[in-house]
Amino acid sequence: MSFPITLALATFCCIIISAFVDAQSGGFSINLVHRDSEGSPLYNPKETPARRVGNAGRRSIGRVHRFSHMLHLNSSRSISDPSDPDAQLTANNGEYLVNISLGTPPFPIVAIADTGSDIIWTQCKPCTDCYKQDAPLFDPKSSSSYRTVSCSSNACNSLQSEGSSCSSDGSVCEYQVSYGDQSHTQGDVAAETLTLESKTGNPVALPKTVIGCGHDNAGTFSPKGSGIVGLGGGPASLVSQLGSSIGGKFSYCMVPYAAAKPTSTMNFCTNAVVSGNGVLSTPLISDPSQPTFYFLQLEAVSVGSKKIAFQGSSIGGSGNIIIDSGTTLTLVPTDFFSQLSDAVETQVTGGTKTSDPEGFFSLCYVPDSSLKLPPVTAHFKGADVLLTSDNIFIQVNDKVVCLAFYANDQLSIYGNVAQQNFLIGYDLPKQTLSFKPTDCTNT
Repeated sequence: MSFPITLALATFCCIIISAFVDAQSGGFSINLVHRDSEGSPLYNPKETPARRVGNAGRRSIGRVHRFSHMLHLNSSRSISDPSDPDAQLTANNGEYLVNISLGTPPFPIVAIADTGSDIIWTQCKPCTDCYKQDAPLFDPKSSSSYRTVSCSSNACNSLQSEGSSCSSDGSVCEYQVSYGDQSHTQGDVAAETLTLESKTGNPVALPKTVIGCGHDNAGTFSPKGSGIVGLGGGPASLVSQLGSSIGGKFSYCMVPYAAAKPTSTMNFCTNAVVSGNGVLSTPLISDPSQPTFYFLQLEAVSVGSKKIAFQGSSIGGSGNIIIDSGTTLTLVPTDFFSQLSDAVETQVTGGTKTSDPEGFFSLCYVPDSSLKLPPVTAHFKGADVLLTSDNIFIQVNDKVVCLAFYANDQLSIYGNVAQQNFLIGYDLPKQTLSFKPTDCTNT
């Protein structure tokens, strides 16, 4: 049975949603678990720390290929890409996981939280052609709240960017998403209750959330993953579906890569407001032709007294760089990377240069007490963001730290290492993005 449904959950105001969570604050927060932490189903105890970081870098390269495919950029353009089989991990290469449940009664799913995707989807029974998944598959027939969506619905029409179409009998809306490595997911568009696990321990149930129920999914998906929760700007994403119910606001605070506490935080409604001393804001630039991505305008980066102008990608209207929580490294054009790397190397004092055990990173040091790094500032339009050593260098292992920037002439991305220990707030109605230096291990 199908029925019409709109994508926006505007029938819920922020206070009604939060009544299940925190009636006093009018907001709620959820945990984000890094994929390489011990609490993650994707954690591989056999990998060395250097291998994990190298794979994260390679996933960043895979992310560029996937985004370029979505943006219809010329994939033959030059990109630095070490030869490694892990570089093809593009289909589910987000870095943070979120615990959700689907259906009534709730069926638990560990999904990738992805600001570079829109649609929310999971593998479903019956699976005509699916990749191997270790966890049980969601069975729509076991849920009393599952409803397929009709072809005439606003939801189906709004999913045209996800390849929406009609079933052979014309009764059910279907979706299809292809990734840059030929991985794909396709199946039925449905309305279902999605439940988030809040940090307070109280569940946040979101009835009639539009999801993709995948019956044909293949490619480089990990068997440890169960689905994707899209957090991009397109109409099918969780953020867009919540819409006015969260006041168009969300934020996150990501702990450093090597932190003892691996859990980061994502906030909605009033919990997502970024305010107080030290807040810097820059325009959040939208491109109607590419609604998934969040663009910023980066004007320059300073290393000590040397200011390096940034041109970036000629996409996103006046925006020249994508901010993305699912990309580890910050990816910049080759010429800019050379200037940045040279400036950092010239101004570093003490310490000892060394090589990356994985051969992926080009500028690395031994992190002893003699190593002194220059101040580095990212000059966004209207916001000069002073980065810390944890934003500039990534710890490969106990004896090696490497510059967390990477040369790439296809697409510029401001990655999650540069965002760590900042409260990053998205205010979609005001079209602003805010930075506030924060100890994210205490959020």
